[in-house]
Amino acid sequence: MATQVIVLNGGSSSGKSTLVRALQIVLPEPWLAVAVDAFVEMLPPSLLASETGFTVAADGTVAVGAEFRALEAAWRTGVAAMVRAGARVVVDDVFLGGAASQERWRAALTGLNVLWVGVRCDGVVAAEREAARGDRAQGMAASQADAVHEGVVYDLEVDTSRAEPAACARTVAAHVGRR
Repeated sequence: MATQVIVLNGGSSSGKSTLVRALQIVLPEPWLAVAVDAFVEMLPPSLLASETGFTVAADGTVAVGAEFRALEAAWRTGVAAMVRAGARVVVDDVFLGGAASQERWRAALTGLNVLWVGVRCDGVVAAEREAARGDRAQGMAASQADAVHEGVVYDLEVDTSRAEPAACARTVAAHVGRR
């Protein structure tokens, strides 16, 4: 069975979104981009800066509550339904819970052929990108650079601080073709 889902996991400002766009260019078939940032943007204002929803502290630490988790589970189920309906999907996520986050995706994607990709980026490089962007709480990139990978099992890892997005995309695409 061909790869149906590519799950990219990496910290904030690691280059996941840029990698997704590069993948959409190099992969021969159309792939939809699904990002956790877009999911967060879907949340009602009442769940932003809320203990039951989604909060970002001044130091960049992210916390999520029970209502966020419930809606996130529904979102993952919806992503899996798109794949089961025939769409190929690249997921851009940040596994704040490390291995537990991967397990939640595994449950949603049961029975599908998934390529798990770790998107690594040196914490200093990610922090520089974060500062240049200006749209993130300072400290988020550095705190997530390694933490999001703890206990996560990958089929493949790329390092965006050492390779250009196109090269990383070609590496991932080569694995999609082999599966």
